[in-house]
Amino acid sequence: MFVAAVGLLAVLGGALSTANLSAVATAENWTRFRGPNGLGVSDATGVPVDFGPTRNVKWKAPLPNGHSSPVLTDTHIFLTGHSAEKDDYKLFVLALDRKTGKQLWQHEVPRLQHGRRENVNGPASPSPVTDGTNVYFFFQDFGLISYTADGKERWRLPLGPFSMFYGFGASPILEDGLIILPVDQDVDPYLLAVDANTGKQRWRVSRPHVISGYSTPTIWRPKSGPAQILIPESFQLTAYSLVDGSQLWWVRGLACEMKSVASLDEDTLYVNGWGFGQNQAGTQIPTVDFATGLKRFDKNGDGFVGRDEVVNPASTDRMDRMLRPEVGFDAFDGNRDGRLDAKDWDVFRAMLAAENGLMAIKLGGSGDMTATAVKWKYLRPVPQVPSTVLYQGVLYMVNDSGILLSFDPVTGDVLKQGRLKGAIDKYFASPIGADGKIWLASQDGTISIVTARGDWEMVQVNTLDDEVFATPIPADGELFVRTRSALYNFVK
Repeated sequence: MFVAAVGLLAVLGGALSTANLSAVATAENWTRFRGPNGLGVSDATGVPVDFGPTRNVKWKAPLPNGHSSPVLTDTHIFLTGHSAEKDDYKLFVLALDRKTGKQLWQHEVPRLQHGRRENVNGPASPSPVTDGTNVYFFFQDFGLISYTADGKERWRLPLGPFSMFYGFGASPILEDGLIILPVDQDVDPYLLAVDANTGKQRWRVSRPHVISGYSTPTIWRPKSGPAQILIPESFQLTAYSLVDGSQLWWVRGLACEMKSVASLDEDTLYVNGWGFGQNQAGTQIPTVDFATGLKRFDKNGDGFVGRDEVVNPASTDRMDRMLRPEVGFDAFDGNRDGRLDAKDWDVFRAMLAAENGLMAIKLGGSGDMTATAVKWKYLRPVPQVPSTVLYQGVLYMVNDSGILLSFDPVTGDVLKQGRLKGAIDKYFASPIGADGKIWLASQDGTISIVTARGDWEMVQVNTLDDEVFATPIPADGELFVRTRSALYNFVK
């Protein structure tokens, strides 16, 4: 069964040095997806552990639909959303008062195109980013748009259309006056840098080695040289110069469709990736070259493998089954023209040969660092969407089924593995670390809190009355949780 799931990634967790923090982020503000540098870690204390829909609620603000996580300044909360119509939906940007939850403003953003989405991904998945004075939003069906904190439009930059199988998942980030947006797609993938003040393109670099992906970048500042943009891409982790987007170094071996965000410490990156169930180590499906594939499938002799030509219900061959339209064909058909050419076939083979897992990668170098940079690999099942979180010297990862694992980040040894109490649904939100604890939110709105130790123990399980895709946010002794229909502010 095809399970290369859900380009959700904006729903898409850390010991970190001060040098790794974004210049605009502080511990108590949460100015981009997954907080300071995307690491999912907060210095907040006194964060509530006992809460519910009617328990320890400071305020509850109704919201339009959307999977994006909110971002916080001292005074404002910024979000995106969309109306409930299935096809004729509208796109919204909005701001709430942080103290009261009262809506300060809301604007509709025009839809310039109708982007492809699959499964649970929605029209408002990427999270905004803010410098405290201005805020920057991105929609797959529009592009980039910026407002002042009081809701005055500053500039807009229409982009697209885009061609990623599950729809857009990556969120824009803000660093050194640049809005950085990775466009990991099947046709013409690129990395874009936009001047945050003017909305004008600073640079754009082509990335022909990339296919559909959904991961938001992190920033690494080495002791010498320019700041680097770290992007978990299809099949590899790549570092780009923040100055001009030039490719600096890379490490091969990642999964075929990356959705998670990397965790970092001072010299190591940790990232998990999942493509297909068939990408589990030792279970990969053998494939044949394009010439052999044509002989096998090209019934009309046009030099392509057509969507209708791979249908063979009687075949039990694993490769044949993966090519069936109801299973995987459309994921391999990069330009969606209903047929596979030699390039599509090469992508198909690479996708089936890729390996799911969690990797620890030494930061830095030049060119292909695969042979020397991989510190360790964990090749058992990993989550499709949620990222890891590195907090107080332990690395945490929650699987789709609610299995929480803690790792020694130095060796990759599993310190503890166990099912979270009450975990009965999938996980799209990433774990976060704060106040000596880890918070984990499942799709059905079950929020589990465990102690931040290698031998973690359950602290509390809380149940909300709505689905949760967005990553929770701890700040100033409060916990902000976006559900399908509202934003909660919980306090002790």
